Amino acid sequence: MVKEIERAGIPVVHICTVTPISMTVGANRIVPAVAIPHPLGNPSLSIEDERLLRRKILNTALNALSTEVEGQTIFEVT
Repeated sequence: MVKEIERAGIPVVHICTVTPISMTVGANRIVPAVAIPHPLGNPSLSIEDERLLRRKILNTALNALSTEVEGQTIFEVT
C-alpha cells in the first residue's frame, strides 16, 4: 500500500516496530516505533515523558515527509 500511495505522488512515512518488514514491503521513509503493543508510546514512562516520546516520533515522521529520499531511508528518532 505504501508504494502505491508514493507512486501516486504522495509522500508516505511508515512508522513501524519491525523495520525489516518495512524494508521488505518497499517503504521509502521509515521511522522506528517503540514496541508492537505500544508503537507510539511506552506505558512504563510517566505521562509527561511518554508525551515527549510521542512528540519525538511524530516530529521525526514529519521531518521525513519533507525530506527528499533516494530509495529506502530509516529516520532515527532522536
